[in-house]
Order: sequence, then structure tokens, then C-alpha cells
Amino acid sequence: MRTCRAAAAGKFTVVLATLMMLVACGSSGPSPRAWAASVCSALTPWRAEISKLTNSTDQQMTAQTTPAQAKENLVRLFGGAEQASETARRKVEQAGVPEVEHGEEVSAGFRASLASMRDAYGRARTTIDGLGTGEASTFYDGVQAAVETLQQEYDASALDTSRLDSEELKRAFDEVPECR
Repeated sequence: MRTCRAAAAGKFTVVLATLMMLVACGSSGPSPRAWAASVCSALTPWRAEISKLTNSTDQQMTAQTTPAQAKENLVRLFGGAEQASETARRKVEQAGVPEVEHGEEVSAGFRASLASMRDAYGRARTTIDGLGTGEASTFYDGVQAAVETLQQEYDASALDTSRLDSEELKRAFDEVPECR
């Protein structure tokens, strides 16, 4: 009887030790290079989309369209920027936490910055969607105010890279092809 219990306890200990090792190995994050590559892969299409949307917005602001047409286009454009920012945020979240000192803080900073940008675009979209189009000058004044607020919120949400004090991550961002 004692031998069976001892053998069972021994097997349980081996299984528990194996599980603990698997959890410890599985919880480590990606290397700095792998994380930087994932983040840049998430941000490259986002930047391209934001650039395209910004150019389209500038064109809408100067185009000879009716306020109703401009409203529809701007709401669509800002909705696209909002969605692109959320997609990039999710991809950065999926990249995990880099295996560097303060990796969680760095990852959280990237995600928070993208979430703030997403929210700023969403607020601009909602503001413009709520504008009346009956009086053109009033509509365009409202659009201008919404765009100025968006720019302020966008600037405020920028990632403070001075806190990215990991030499490993700085080197990774400089070296991986996805970030060039």
C-alpha cells in the first residue's frame, strides 16, 4: 500500500514539476527582435492607412462638394482611421510582452497610444456625424473644430519613446527589416 502511494506521489511530483516548467517556459515573451518585428508589421499598414486617410481628409476639406457629401466622406474616413487604429492595437497586443526589462510597460504604452488614437478618431467621426449640413459655413466651421480637436488629441496620444529605455528594443527596432 505504501509503495503505491509513494509511487503515485512521485509521479504527481514529476507531473507537477513538468507543468511548472511548461508554464514558466510558456509565459516568457518574445525576444526583442521578434517583438519589434511584430509591432512594426502591425504599424506599417496602419501608418499607410492613416496617411491615405489624412490625404483624403485634406482633399475633402478643399473639394467642391456639398456639406452632405463632405460629411458622408469624412465620417467614413474617420471611421476607417478608427478601425485601422484598433486593428493595429490588437496586433500589438497579440505580439505579447517583449522579454526585456519593463517589457510590460513598453507593450502597454504602445497599446495605450493606439487606443487613444482610435478614440480620438472615433470622437471626430461622432462629432462630424452630428453636424448639420443645412448651412455650409456652419458645417465647415464644425469640421474645422473637430479636426483641430482631433489633432490635439492625436498629438497628446503619441507614444513617449524617451521611456523606451531598453537598449535591446532600440537595437531591435533599428535592425529588423519590418521596421525599415
